[in-house]
Amino acid sequence: MCGNNMSVPLLAEAVTVPGDESGTTAVVIFLHGLGDTGHGWADTLTGIQLPHVKFICPHAPRMPVTLNMKTCMPAWFDLKGLTPDTPEDESGIKKAADNIKAIIDYEAKNGIPPHRIMLGGFSQGGALSLYTALTCQHQLAGVVALSCWLPLHKNFPSASSGHKNIPILQCHGESDSMIPVEFGALTAKKLKSIVNPQMITFSTYPGLSHSSCHQEMQDVKEFIEKYLPRI
Repeated sequence: MCGNNMSVPLLAEAVTVPGDESGTTAVVIFLHGLGDTGHGWADTLTGIQLPHVKFICPHAPRMPVTLNMKTCMPAWFDLKGLTPDTPEDESGIKKAADNIKAIIDYEAKNGIPPHRIMLGGFSQGGALSLYTALTCQHQLAGVVALSCWLPLHKNFPSASSGHKNIPILQCHGESDSMIPVEFGALTAKKLKSIVNPQMITFSTYPGLSHSSCHQEMQDVKEFIEKYLPRI
């Protein structure tokens, strides 16, 4: 091990859930939703912990959010609205993605190769995980995208780094009133124009609102086990 995580601001403060083994061989970086912190998802992910996998749950910086009357709160980037045609914070999205890529680079320098690193997230965090993975120079192990959308979708597929075979698990509640499941379906359709359609799994959950559930987390665990197997 080498390097100082103080040089990666998000990593210095992140909540880390280590595996049960001293020999961690894989990492999942999981990004929380708007107004949240890494703590809540760290607790949830502990319930699907695998011995060889470390979870990293960074906290988003606080910033004014247009959607919430410029209230200052943890956010990965500014949100101006929640419809497919709302203007987006392009510079903020790209800066946030660079900050997540810095965590990937740090982990790679410290012994976890990018193909053993998975991104995941919920809502705004899921959106950022999709954008980051699709524009990352490295092909990652996969993406877990919960209740979210693809930011700057009109820039794709040209914005893609070209990794066609990255596995993506998209999960969405069928009763989500904040980000309707139809947006999730549109996102899945768009993703199939960017990567190999066979790599996209879009799972929906009856009665689930803008949150998670036991079955969804079991599906996430199976996805992680499949694409980050013990080595």
